[in-house]
Amino acid sequence: MTSRRFLLIVLCLSLAGCQNAEDGLTINEAPADVSGPAASAIAGDLAGRYAEQAGATGVPIRLNRDMSDFSVALEAALKGWGYAVIGDNGEAGAKMKEAHKPIRMDYSILAADGQVLARLSTDRMQLGRAYSISKGIATPASPLSLMKN
Repeated sequence: MTSRRFLLIVLCLSLAGCQNAEDGLTINEAPADVSGPAASAIAGDLAGRYAEQAGATGVPIRLNRDMSDFSVALEAALKGWGYAVIGDNGEAGAKMKEAHKPIRMDYSILAADGQVLARLSTDRMQLGRAYSISKGIATPASPLSLMKN
């Protein structure tokens, strides 16, 4: 009986950690060790998986751009899959905005336990995966995690 209570408490605490008090998604800069080819590999993998799940490329993606290697690589990868990418400052013209409401995409990269955890989030889905980085090359270290809202 005591072990069941303990497991229930652990489960509740772990689920409570998943809740966010703020509306919207967050953006984190990529850690310093995710640069160059590793950033491109991670961005390419996640963009490809996003394209598989999202399908149509007619709706532009609004991406908060920074100057990190991952941000640049993610934008290039999404464009490579046929998506129009616009920045948060509203560039890309009013015609595109009037035609389709852009999908806001946020990302986060976190180094943890010798791996890099990467996540893409939109209002309809979240993709995440762990990667191992060795000699500047990133390889998937976990299955893709997909949550559709």
